[in-house]
Amino acid sequence: MSFADLKKQSKLGSLTAKLVKEVEKMSTNNASGDERLWKLEVDKSGNGYAVIRFLPAPDGEDLPFVKLYSHAFQGPGGWYIENSLTTLGQKDPVSEYNTMLWNNGTDAGKETARKQKRKLTYISNIYVVKDPANPENEGKVFLYKFGKKIFDKITAAMQPEFEDEEAIDPFDFWQGANFKLKAKNVAGYRNYDSSEFARQDALLEDDDAMEGIWKKEYSLQDFVAPDQFKTYDDLKKRMDYVLGNKSPKFQDQETLEEESSFEAESRAPSVPQSVKEELESLSSTKTTDDDDDAMSYFARLAEE
Repeated sequence: MSFADLKKQSKLGSLTAKLVKEVEKMSTNNASGDERLWKLEVDKSGNGYAVIRFLPAPDGEDLPFVKLYSHAFQGPGGWYIENSLTTLGQKDPVSEYNTMLWNNGTDAGKETARKQKRKLTYISNIYVVKDPANPENEGKVFLYKFGKKIFDKITAAMQPEFEDEEAIDPFDFWQGANFKLKAKNVAGYRNYDSSEFARQDALLEDDDAMEGIWKKEYSLQDFVAPDQFKTYDDLKKRMDYVLGNKSPKFQDQETLEEESSFEAESRAPSVPQSVKEELESLSSTKTTDDDDDAMSYFARLAEE
């Protein structure tokens, strides 16, 4: 490019548009900073398309996915974004507090509990077959986080509803099928209803190549290891601070130092929009189903 061409592009604004596009891509992809994670890129209308393949369990692990519960909500004291101990089958302070709100008999209590309810995320290894928005991802192994809607499609493929449908194992190299991931914006929410599995077929014809892919998979159990979760007491302190439930009574030096740290966090910039969108996308597969899930979940806790 000559200097004259550079000046011409400057007048046309093409350089600025290109830079804006690259910045948007950087902020959209890997918002968490983990380059192992793949995320579907959508256009300004909220539409996106890619073809991925769910991979078998990594070497030394039993399942090809893990299930992780977390909470993400904002209160007077800032954001609460933490893994839930219910993932490990343990009591969690936010779940207990939400149960109390749900059972107080008020609509306001139930509404608050809904906003603070735990989010369900599944994590699997995937092989990217086609990624039109980011073709450099094709042929690579990534970790992929997805919600209940996509997991329901996986279970439906394994347990078809009708007799003329053949069951498949979506995580199998030879007997599985590619997954056509289709996203669109419906009433302000990310929707994956149009996503579907392709016909059953081996990922590749070369077993050695597929073995190479398998060896590149990432551990899934690392995400649900005990050291990825804070203690009940630490989560309770954080929850109380975020919700403004601080006690005016005497506090020891350690508690004061922790609250000073929390205050510093609350003065920091808010959660980036890209992260907010990712959090919302994990819980944005509608309202009726969510309400039903919330009711059954809090009912189970109340019985316990």
